[in-house]
Amino acid sequence: MEYVVGIDIGTGSVKAVAVTQAGKSFEVSQHHYSFKAPEPGYHEQNPEDIWAAFVLSLEHLLQRIGHSPNAICLSSAMHSLIAVNESGKALAPMITWADNRASAIAQNLRTSPEGLAIYKATGTPLHAMSPLCKLIWIRENNPELFQKTHRFISIKEYIWHKLFKEFQVDHSIASCTGLFAIDELTWHEKALELAGITAERLSTPVPNNYNRKFKGHSAINFLTKGTPVFIGASDGCLANLGSMANKPGVAVMTIGTSGAIRVASNTPLPNEKAMTFSYILDEETFICGGPINNGGLALQWWLKNMNDMTLTDNVYKQFFQSVKEVPAGSKGLLFLPYLTGERAPIWDSESCGAFFGVKLQHERKHFSRAVIEGICYAMRNVLEALEENATPITHIHISGGFVKSKVWVQILADITGKNLVLVQTDDASAVGAAFLAMKSLGILEDYPIANLSELKIVVPNSSNTLVYSQNFNIFKKLYADLKDTMHQLHQLN
Repeated sequence: MEYVVGIDIGTGSVKAVAVTQAGKSFEVSQHHYSFKAPEPGYHEQNPEDIWAAFVLSLEHLLQRIGHSPNAICLSSAMHSLIAVNESGKALAPMITWADNRASAIAQNLRTSPEGLAIYKATGTPLHAMSPLCKLIWIRENNPELFQKTHRFISIKEYIWHKLFKEFQVDHSIASCTGLFAIDELTWHEKALELAGITAERLSTPVPNNYNRKFKGHSAINFLTKGTPVFIGASDGCLANLGSMANKPGVAVMTIGTSGAIRVASNTPLPNEKAMTFSYILDEETFICGGPINNGGLALQWWLKNMNDMTLTDNVYKQFFQSVKEVPAGSKGLLFLPYLTGERAPIWDSESCGAFFGVKLQHERKHFSRAVIEGICYAMRNVLEALEENATPITHIHISGGFVKSKVWVQILADITGKNLVLVQTDDASAVGAAFLAMKSLGILEDYPIANLSELKIVVPNSSNTLVYSQNFNIFKKLYADLKDTMHQLHQLN
């Protein structure tokens, strides 16, 4: 059987997925790793652990199949930063997207004309997740490391260097650094100047279909020499591709621990107020959207911390049954889900969660439904910011852990007022990487598109949508009214 392997290098694991030339995944291998938080706001990983997981995932996949693929293509989490020496050895732990130590730097940039100009040129929000902000933080707080670093690279670049001894970065990963001019496909001089580096301290940008022939590696003795390895793109962009939503008008919405909504566009879609991102999928397509911090994380908090429940399948089943019993709007109870601050569209690390409208009539089940509705309001907030500049979104492809709950999916449909399409929910980024390789090889003439007649579509309930639209306006105003108070409280704790 001929096949292609997509490998997704994620925050918690590496997942290798074998995909047939017909576009169907048939074998998966996954290996996990942990993170460390040595100080509040820090989120670090050992890049060698990720390299080991990469090797094991590929090895175990190929051993099960019994022969090498036509090609391999890489997907990777965004916004990581590793300081390395000339031989590619890490000089410090990798700083992940979840690291928040540069939040004050990002906040100052967001209020400056220089910062906004860089945002528009690079497509990357001014947030602590951005490698631009991380670089400034290292320069200001660890000048010794900053000076002795040969290159600042991402985890994909780290693995690519392991394979080919070259410092190269695909346009997609480069486009989410805050250092790359997305219209010109070069490192952005003003951003480099702000970070205090030159382009020579970054990798050489290459197109997402760039590939090298595998020449062998001491740690990899199970892959045939000469197999093309494509550098690929970022996990978010490839998730749209794997979810068959790479055309304007079709969005992808994911709710796992966090959440995101993304839509394809022929041009960047900057929004200075909401600071939505515009990342490169290929030479013709940008993937634009915004992430939220608190998706399933908020639900887990409610069940574990506020209800003292062990998270079992039965607990979730009972929870959603109680949610189903409550009418839309939770009888006037609203929940701001900003338990870990928030990214799009408010970009406020000092925001916090809140229940509002509590009365004697409210029971636990009303709070439970309000939590789910609050997460969905946060997603609608990003959706509206996107639609200010994007082609009107006709339907949304959904993925992530939340799709297991019919109740949650229906609430999301009702709150967004959009038709939701259940597509392949597993391994979208890795499958998207495989599609990229197959198109580059000529196996696919074009990327596949979803056949809606074969997929389940969840339609919004119009009467519920009316209720939610009224409550959503209050939801947005509630944050605006409480913002200053949230910041005062944050400074005291």
